[in-house]
Amino acid sequence: MPNANEQFPLAQETSMIIRLAIEVHNTLGPGFLEAVYQEALEYEFTRNHIEYSREKCYRIRYKDIVLQRKYYADFVAFDSVIIELKAKSDFAKADMAQTLNYLKCSGCRVGLVLNFGTERLGIKRVAF
Repeated sequence: MPNANEQFPLAQETSMIIRLAIEVHNTLGPGFLEAVYQEALEYEFTRNHIEYSREKCYRIRYKDIVLQRKYYADFVAFDSVIIELKAKSDFAKADMAQTLNYLKCSGCRVGLVLNFGTERLGIKRVAF
């Protein structure tokens, strides 16, 4: 019987991202602004040869037009995993909704919401 991690889409890729996020959290701890964790995670991606885009822009299609409003995902890794970083006391429903919207706009199937603002790294996997 496969474990839950094997059943999750892009399990190997998301596990690699989570491992690097844990490294960042263990090194810095909670209390910094989101931008600090973003810079540190980018360093880890580069150091570990992870393909990524930072602040990737997505346009929103509505019927036969493209809206002016754009979404910017913190990271997209492996050209298929949306990564949203948070640095707050807890997750909110809006964090998951935001990530789902990014998945809809991007065509990606999997998102990770990583919260560096708590004593233990908060991790939520979102699939579309």
